[in-house]
Amino acid sequence: MIQYQITSKNPVTHYFDVRILIDNPDPGGQCLRLPNWIPGSYMIRDFSRHLVSMTASVDGELLRIHQQDKSNWCVEPCTGTLCIEYLVYARDLSVRGAHLDHTHGYYNGTSVFLEVVGRADESYQVLIGKPETDYSQNWRLATTLARQQAGEFGFGLYQAKDYDDLIDHPVEMGDFRQIRFQACGVPHDIILTGRFDCDEDRLVRDLTTICEHHIRFFGEPAPVDYYQFQVLVVGDGYGGLEHRSSTSLLCSRDSLPQPGESKVTESYREFLGLCSHEYFHTWNVKRIKPAVYQPYDLQQEVYTELLWAFEGITSYYDDLALVRCGLIEQTDYLELLAQTMTRVARGKGSRRQAAAESSFNAWTKFYKQDENAQNAIVSYYAKGALIALCIDLKMRALTDNQQSLDTVMSELWQRWQASAEGVGINSIQALICDLVGSDLQEFLDQLIQQTGDMPLQELLATVGVDVVRRASINQADKGGKESTEPLSEVSFGAFLKEQDGGLQIIRVDEDGSAQKAGLAAEDQIIAVDGIKLSLEKFERRIALAKPGNIWEVHAFRRDELHQFEVVLLEAAEHTIVLQVTDQQQAQRQDWLGGGH
Repeated sequence: MIQYQITSKNPVTHYFDVRILIDNPDPGGQCLRLPNWIPGSYMIRDFSRHLVSMTASVDGELLRIHQQDKSNWCVEPCTGTLCIEYLVYARDLSVRGAHLDHTHGYYNGTSVFLEVVGRADESYQVLIGKPETDYSQNWRLATTLARQQAGEFGFGLYQAKDYDDLIDHPVEMGDFRQIRFQACGVPHDIILTGRFDCDEDRLVRDLTTICEHHIRFFGEPAPVDYYQFQVLVVGDGYGGLEHRSSTSLLCSRDSLPQPGESKVTESYREFLGLCSHEYFHTWNVKRIKPAVYQPYDLQQEVYTELLWAFEGITSYYDDLALVRCGLIEQTDYLELLAQTMTRVARGKGSRRQAAAESSFNAWTKFYKQDENAQNAIVSYYAKGALIALCIDLKMRALTDNQQSLDTVMSELWQRWQASAEGVGINSIQALICDLVGSDLQEFLDQLIQQTGDMPLQELLATVGVDVVRRASINQADKGGKESTEPLSEVSFGAFLKEQDGGLQIIRVDEDGSAQKAGLAAEDQIIAVDGIKLSLEKFERRIALAKPGNIWEVHAFRRDELHQFEVVLLEAAEHTIVLQVTDQQQAQRQDWLGGGH
């Protein structure tokens, strides 16, 4: 038996203390390795950089460790029970790594547990110890890892089926708030860590509705017998990562439903969408997944063109589920959909990078965005969601609503249950063609393999929705709503924020007014026509400007002052609003209601 032990002697140092006891180590020298990335987040993260002071010993006698590369080690040959000890520095306040201080502890197994090479398929004991400090006396432990000799929410002995199981159950420890509910007979817990106010009854009611909707969408029974939402509440944050029977979420405290508040605020709507997204992943990614991820190779990049489907389709259904189960109105959903369309339309990246290419290059482009990302790449989340929309509406239109993306997902789930096989590169496209009974390959290639505009206007018309394009009001305008203010006739072509007494350029639009004048990201504007402007005053001035107006802009680039002559160009109409018509009401209801 191999046993992992993890605790912290002093959480304020941000170190987890980890020990691995290995019986019968490899007689040729036991090798160990740590993942370089975590499933669901497609970037090499080099978790091994946080490992400190690794030692190996048998009965107290130290052994030599040879490091082979950044994340692989081998211990000299030995007999007896091999003891590996090391520290993990945990200061990554995200859903991907590990974080530890006097307020709580959190980790993903990929950050803290070395794999014993050659024995990844064995079962393991995991002893999780409570830190012995005054401030941690009331700490409890939340995880979906199987309990062996530990009470509910207690520290103690747990068990993992194998290494994949070991690293797919994140752990939260602290004085958290735990709220239980049932969804289709399955117990669920919400684990809330941090300082917050929350209408707990409303949160439970809404998450129950979402979870039961997804379970019934794919078909009962649920693929888990217990589930956790682990939520770290902070002042300003957003993020989520799926696991086989839980999800790690990061949200701002304003995103939670506030006591005495009945409306669905934009921030709470966003939080519900995040919960919906990660819960949908319980089927789509954690079980139905690309064939190249069976098994995961966590030492290096694993390339696939299918993230548009696994993240994009999930992104399509996360908000669609909210309207289908009655948590938001149809107008709210169309607003969210229009905002997604606006994000894609505003960037030139959608005309340069196809969704398949975006998926393939997630490792180096989507997850490593710079100031030019909007001009160079497209999000497989956002464009993938729009591809899913197009497929759904096309299938409904061709089959009089008898086939849809719903039936595609249902069939994929049935196939996984029958074989647990991964999805091939063209499997989804072939399934779509089979379900509609006609060859849609050219249509699908246009969506997935090519750049440029998608037939959104044409397809939305089949469900009685008009696409209206307008100029933006200001840089905070996300689209989705009709304007109640005058629209700008011009665009400065840059995204700005106030910083150090000036206006910092965060990014510029390719071929926009700012770029044509020579301005670039990181330039700091200190005056326009000799006048210092706040962001509010800058946007007010833009609102009054006309195409062809010339501004004299003074800006620092590094520590050098430069002067630029900016000719203001006409504002593009790439902000989108969706409007319901009197046409195709039955088709629209079938789509938004989930009918077949």
